[in-house]
Amino acid sequence: MQRFAQEFGTWSRLVGKAVLLAVVAGLVGDVGAGEQKQPSSAETKGPSDWTRFRGPLCDGKCPETGLLKTWPEGGPKLLWTMEGLGRGYSSVTIADGKLFTTGDLPDPKGGESQYILAFDLTSRKRLWATRIGPPHRDGGCRSTPTIDGDLAFVIGTEGDLVCVETATGKIRWQKNFPKDFGGRMMSVWKYSESPLVDGPKVVCTPGGPEATMVALNKNTGNLIWKCAVPPLGSRGADGAGYTSMVAADIAGVRQYITIIGRGAIGVAAQDGRFLWGYNRIANRVANIPTPIVRDSYVFVTTSYETGSALLRIVRDGKNFRAEEVWFNGPQEFENHHGGVVLVGDHLYGGSGRNRGVPVCLEFLTGKVVWRAEPVGNRSAAVLYADGHLIFRYEDGLVALIEATPEGFRLKGKFMAPVRNGPSWAHPVIHDGKLYLRSHDSLMCFDVKGP
Repeated sequence: MQRFAQEFGTWSRLVGKAVLLAVVAGLVGDVGAGEQKQPSSAETKGPSDWTRFRGPLCDGKCPETGLLKTWPEGGPKLLWTMEGLGRGYSSVTIADGKLFTTGDLPDPKGGESQYILAFDLTSRKRLWATRIGPPHRDGGCRSTPTIDGDLAFVIGTEGDLVCVETATGKIRWQKNFPKDFGGRMMSVWKYSESPLVDGPKVVCTPGGPEATMVALNKNTGNLIWKCAVPPLGSRGADGAGYTSMVAADIAGVRQYITIIGRGAIGVAAQDGRFLWGYNRIANRVANIPTPIVRDSYVFVTTSYETGSALLRIVRDGKNFRAEEVWFNGPQEFENHHGGVVLVGDHLYGGSGRNRGVPVCLEFLTGKVVWRAEPVGNRSAAVLYADGHLIFRYEDGLVALIEATPEGFRLKGKFMAPVRNGPSWAHPVIHDGKLYLRSHDSLMCFDVKGP
């Protein structure tokens, strides 16, 4: 996940020390070649619902149109600001007239706890708050709730996977990654993943040696399968990464693709069999950005002097392997955190450790099409909507950049009025409104076009 808070501490002592994730092929048995995709309701919701971290498909792309093509001086109109979200870097999800997030807040015992929160989107009144686990002094909760119909799923920083009812916040079931699955993180910043809901399953990454990835029945929490990932290589560190996984159909097989401490992996959705791995993209500090999948290609990137790569996932009978199409070193492109988006045949994102340099890359070749000076300071969280990119920089500056390979075109910028520490929470656009969280505060801007 993110380079966590200057004022919260640990990260700044370690960020200069390391490197991120990595290439191995896996042999599998019968992986169910005839398996068909079973989309979750998170994938079939209309464009007005933003049901998961980085959107329903976890790709950082908003389908809304009719948005502002340029921003006025000072930025789009601020509609309102609300407080009460607590301490945390999680983003927001929006479904059925409710807004969901997580945060560390005072608890009835006089201390603090981590909560999943629901608010009425119109009145902004808090509907309920449900405790999910202990607080995290280094910046609070990271996981963004995943919404699937009448259920919400979230992971606390201590590995507490909790399923609650969206109407009331009542806990339906819960698991603990270290206790139930022998889970561990690759480094010190604790669990950050936002769960994937795929059909009847909720899938996540405890990072345990015998249960690196698990699939549970979303209604009961009962274990469906667990995957023990074999050794991928020497790069990186054992345990879960800070990535949120994506689902994809490749060569007739539904796969769950993520980056763990030792590199990128693909796991069969049907039975949890390890399909393939790639060690070269791993580092020992924090493997963070979400993979991007198109057809049989998987793009991965991590920072700490690592780089980026495009993989082609090849099936040979019952076996799968990851073939490296291209690899760029950190000088060409490495995304620290904040993510990358694929628009047409080009990738867009912020490059450099703690830099957020705007870069456009050709997807199939890795060629840098253009590179520009950073608009703001330090890393940037990226969102695509209606032909444009929103870069939200750590210092609070927000930029609108046209998503075109023809060149860097800045269409507006502004400094967010509320800046409670690093602005790492990913931006969200819903119903023509831009939502920016800054720890306890949430800002809402009007970005509808004329």
